[in-house]
Amino acid sequence: MISFGPVPSRRLGQSLGINNIPGDKICTYACIYCQVGATRHYTLERQSFYSPEQIFKAVEEHLSKLQGMPDYLTFVPNGEPTLDIHLKESIRLLKQSGIPIAVITNASLLGDAGVRDALSLADWVSVKVDANDEAVWKKINRPHPRLTFKDYMEGLMTFASSYRGILATETLMVEGVNDGAELLQHNASLIATIKPATAYLSIPTRPPAMRSVKKPDEEAINRAYQIYTDAGLHCELLLGFEGSDTGFTGDAREDILNMSAVHPIREETMGEILRKNRADSSLPDQLVREKEIREVIYQDKKFWIRNFTRAEGIGLA
Repeated sequence: MISFGPVPSRRLGQSLGINNIPGDKICTYACIYCQVGATRHYTLERQSFYSPEQIFKAVEEHLSKLQGMPDYLTFVPNGEPTLDIHLKESIRLLKQSGIPIAVITNASLLGDAGVRDALSLADWVSVKVDANDEAVWKKINRPHPRLTFKDYMEGLMTFASSYRGILATETLMVEGVNDGAELLQHNASLIATIKPATAYLSIPTRPPAMRSVKKPDEEAINRAYQIYTDAGLHCELLLGFEGSDTGFTGDAREDILNMSAVHPIREETMGEILRKNRADSSLPDQLVREKEIREVIYQDKKFWIRNFTRAEGIGLA
């Protein structure tokens, strides 16, 4: 279950996802809004998961089943992609496909020279910048206890100053947490210093890890956009459903399981997966009965997410 999609991306067009962190969620953060759910294993230690050859072979086989090529191959796993100690070699191998490589990272490990070296090979990198305030950063991203705000900031600055690909930032706003005008002005000032091609502002659009998470109202969103624009940033909003035009491999069961592990599947998208794979409409219910996926309702919309059955909680490493 290494690759999934392609899925429609509001940033990258048709994106073939690469899940290079297997199993339950392994991350440096436990963000309150995470669409994948609670962090099960909390670590700062880079380690070996799949070999680069395994990732390359899985993606190569997936591409061979598609009708057309995606716009990007995107590392967007069930956890933090830079925890993969083989990330650099995996990117190097995948560049043989001729398809641009993207990595979406929370930026927590950018203080590691090995991480910066790996990301330097990617064509497009998005870094998370939710708050330029230590207390708010801890509240919204809930970083590993050994990760300091100083380390995060220094890593972010160092990477931005040396990276030669397309750099983007993403700020996800949560009502009452990081959507205040003063906080956003501080954040916009920080982002302006690293000069991204695009500074994205987003809100929760899929079921979050914590039920208390709410999206800001329209007035707060508009204010944030104006603050970012006034700071000289090319700002874009990521507010709505990205569409249901997902790729397919001919195996609906595998497509659903692979995608739901990292990307909650909305009802319209599930319908497209079933239609394109000529699968029975009862398949989602069957997978729910088998406890492979579970159905959730968020903002009056139906989603299916992978059912990781381990006990909730954070394991430290």
